[in-house]
Amino acid sequence: MKPVLPHAQLDWDDQGRPRSRVFDDVYFSDLSGLEETRYVFLEQNDLRDRFAALSADGRLVIGETGFGTGLNFLCAWQLFEQHAVAGARLHFVSVEKYPLSAPDLQRALALWPELKPFADQLLAQYVAIHQGFQRLVLGNGRVTLTLLIGDALEQLPQLDAQIDAWFLDGFAPAKNPDMWTAELFAELARLAAPGSTISTFTSTGWVRRLLNAAGFKMKRTPGIGHKWEILRGTFLGWPEDVTLPAATKPWFARPQPLTGERRALVIGAGLAGCASAASLAARGWQVSLLDRHAALAQEASGNPQGVLYLKLSAHGTALSQLIVSGFGYTRRLLEQLQRGVDWDDCGVLQLAFNAKEAERQAQLAAAFSPSLVHLLDQPQAQARAGIELEHGGLFYPEGGWVHPPALCQWQASSTNIQWLPHREVLELRKVDDQWQAWDGNALLASAPVVILAGAAEIKRFPHSADLPLKRIRGQITRLAQTSESQSLATVVCAEGYVAPARLGEHTLGASFDFKSDELTPTVAEHLGNLALLEEISTDLVARLHVPDLDPQQLEGRAAFRCTSPDYLPIVGPLAEPIAFAEAYAALSKDARQVPDIPCPWLEGFYVNSGHGSRGLITAPLAGELLAAWLENEPLPLPKTVAEACHPNRFALRQLIRGKA
Repeated sequence: MKPVLPHAQLDWDDQGRPRSRVFDDVYFSDLSGLEETRYVFLEQNDLRDRFAALSADGRLVIGETGFGTGLNFLCAWQLFEQHAVAGARLHFVSVEKYPLSAPDLQRALALWPELKPFADQLLAQYVAIHQGFQRLVLGNGRVTLTLLIGDALEQLPQLDAQIDAWFLDGFAPAKNPDMWTAELFAELARLAAPGSTISTFTSTGWVRRLLNAAGFKMKRTPGIGHKWEILRGTFLGWPEDVTLPAATKPWFARPQPLTGERRALVIGAGLAGCASAASLAARGWQVSLLDRHAALAQEASGNPQGVLYLKLSAHGTALSQLIVSGFGYTRRLLEQLQRGVDWDDCGVLQLAFNAKEAERQAQLAAAFSPSLVHLLDQPQAQARAGIELEHGGLFYPEGGWVHPPALCQWQASSTNIQWLPHREVLELRKVDDQWQAWDGNALLASAPVVILAGAAEIKRFPHSADLPLKRIRGQITRLAQTSESQSLATVVCAEGYVAPARLGEHTLGASFDFKSDELTPTVAEHLGNLALLEEISTDLVARLHVPDLDPQQLEGRAAFRCTSPDYLPIVGPLAEPIAFAEAYAALSKDARQVPDIPCPWLEGFYVNSGHGSRGLITAPLAGELLAAWLENEPLPLPKTVAEACHPNRFALRQLIRGKA
């Protein structure tokens, strides 16, 4: 377990400027931070002209070491707004070991009134910034900020991106030598797009020599303010005497980007489908969103309340990394919705209901930041929840409940999304370069790209029939709020969960049934949910007058979760199954042998499924991951996590086990 990374520890000078206590260094020049940023980073990377030259569907990707107060990002965004045409996009990827707390960031950015329109947007989205990859979407979708929270040499090797311009802006080399090493510069070179530019405020000779050795052609140029000279350069290519970085394995490599029409079909209008449609629509795609039902979110995404429940691991697994990144992304999306009706950040309390669970919780509390999760003893937990409890537990202060249909509705509201209800897709045909969706004899829609987001229903299509998805029935119970149950102040979970009331009703659940295909709610499962409630709090059982309720009259809802064998979602492009098995047959004899054969992709065929009971946390970010695959953008997740979620992983495992 890694030690938890704290927020930046700051001191403030007489002029209200921040200084790092850890590095004993300033965040920006005491003469004019704005002028220095614009001269050192924007001018030396020729960003004004490069923004102006972008086409309507073009983009520029900037990478940065040291996000700090976000000043460089805000200045770049301001320049982008001034000079880029409508439709062009800015990607900004920045690594930061010690992120500022939200109050400190607000205080620092108040120094620059002219950046206020941009700073306000950043501050509004600066929530749930935790370790790992954190994606923020700004400027009505035109600007994407991906923060890599953690040590640069741990985070950058996990980044899958092509950077057009680098801002090298750690604290001064003398104060923070870890940010100016040959290993770090090799990562900048690995990520550099052909002709990538780079600039930095330092002119230190050994920094210049190390950058040259990494493949950048650096030169000194006149400085500004205190700085006599600064460095700027261009990436010439990987040096001949240095071993090339390992290539991505072909089954995880990116498909060739599609040229031509940016149109897509999304089949399934729950959380995964609406997220997929929203991420593409924000990038200017025209999306047809099809579903067999009359309205959005009619299946598992239709429950009145879902919980932002983080089932984490203390060991940094792919699933745990996905959950921390996905939780942050969803929490930022929810800021757009109506608190109290669409969602509420009332917190989530996970009870330590036995010794094994208490031990697991202690490990988690040690592995993560207290702002994400911390322990409460029994009196603290009881005070927080507002009801009597037998146990303490883990508290997630930024968690809460969500009304999933409201999130789906908001994501599907783009003018670039055409909503097509009552469309049951029974067959997919590829005709020329178009995927056609058919319902018997009727052609419903067609586009060069199709995204299957219909949970386990995607197995009905031959191309995706082999994906090992299974359905698990879940039933929730709805209980009317009473005057006594109003005191419930937070979501409380044990084996089941109960949420504070939404519109006069508590949601209680949820059952797990692996055998039933029936969607009519049953009395037996209502009784099972009431038993789960009893485990959470006998006091709440009394407050809700449960003994007086007639089980036959209870109301609820059943739906199918859809999960994969490794509990990770299935997100990304899919290969043609038979051609895949032929291309990589050698793996069945020697799994270490990587055949140098391009993956036989099903061109334009993508999947977003298998989110299980975590869809609120994983599906929205999965939409961004799909868009990154389709647009050849920086991935919003570590490469290893994206690979762990890749649809090809199952065919690969079958081959290696010799079962294909």
